Amino acid sequence: MLKLSILDQSPVSSGFTHSEALQQTIAIAKRADRLGYTRFWVSEHHNSDGLAGSSPEVLISTLAARTSRIRLGSGGVLLPHYSAYKVAENFRMLEALYPGRIDLGIGRAPGGTPHTAKALRGVSADLFEGLERFPAQVTDLLRFLTDSVEPGHVFEGIRATPLVASMPQVWLLGSTGQSGVYASQAGAAFCFAHFINGAGGQHAVRSYRSSFQPSALNVVPQATVCIYVLCAETTAEAEELATSVDLRILQMEKGEFTGVKSPKEAAEYTYSDWDQTRVRDNRSRMIVGNPGQVREQILRLAESYGVDEVMVVAGGHQVETRLRTVEFLAEAFHLSHQHSYVI
Repeated sequence: MLKLSILDQSPVSSGFTHSEALQQTIAIAKRADRLGYTRFWVSEHHNSDGLAGSSPEVLISTLAARTSRIRLGSGGVLLPHYSAYKVAENFRMLEALYPGRIDLGIGRAPGGTPHTAKALRGVSADLFEGLERFPAQVTDLLRFLTDSVEPGHVFEGIRATPLVASMPQVWLLGSTGQSGVYASQAGAAFCFAHFINGAGGQHAVRSYRSSFQPSALNVVPQATVCIYVLCAETTAEAEELATSVDLRILQMEKGEFTGVKSPKEAAEYTYSDWDQTRVRDNRSRMIVGNPGQVREQILRLAESYGVDEVMVVAGGHQVETRLRTVEFLAEAFHLSHQHSYVI
């Protein structure tokens, strides 16, 4: 049976505040917990008018306190900005507080402009040097999470606290094959961001599986794919609501991070010929339709990737639109029944 999970970016829709966007994320997580979704991840973005989630570790702790069974995780922590040791301690703390429920998803994207990245790392930090250090940072992170700092290493004798018997699941996230290479080398799980790049993901996941090296994290490869989804009662309604997502993706491509517009605002937007072409092309990153259509397309996507879990980014201007997508999918895939069966 196919498992479903959610990535929520805490989008700030027009007419709403950042605080309201975070409360909407909490509401969706609570609903997903009750409906039988497998995991709920939150993202990391900085200096953005349109995305409120800048600190996944803090938000995960709040979500875990307000849910009972769903796995909570980062989608993801942008490791080049930080100390691997501090990230290990943050997620060991979460694992100690909520054992068996924490995922550590890590990425290497800036999560903002180069200028913002300098503010995160220190004004003298070099963005490209941070990216080059990423593989070594992943290795150090895993050393701390598995208490395997070897004798003679510069970090010999250092342990990440609190000391816990279990550890978070470690995922590497990416929209290209390179992250899959890093994940296979580390023996970590791999999530391909189809909602960012609608081409090449199947090949990236196949390559990850074929080159996977077993580790203390995983004996066998584990992969998932993440895609935008908007589901409504009818196809016509879904298409109308999806215009908000169409415009949001287009504006992000143009460097306009102003949040999610309403369908009315999307209808009033002046689209150039190039804009219209991009909107059509970007539909490869989305699944839109009624529950039956969306179920069929998700199943086809999962089959093409060879995965048993799909992660969705529920789109829409109103939180009610996103919640309806979450509910329609849970019903279409009988998630509550699956969960009760597993338990």
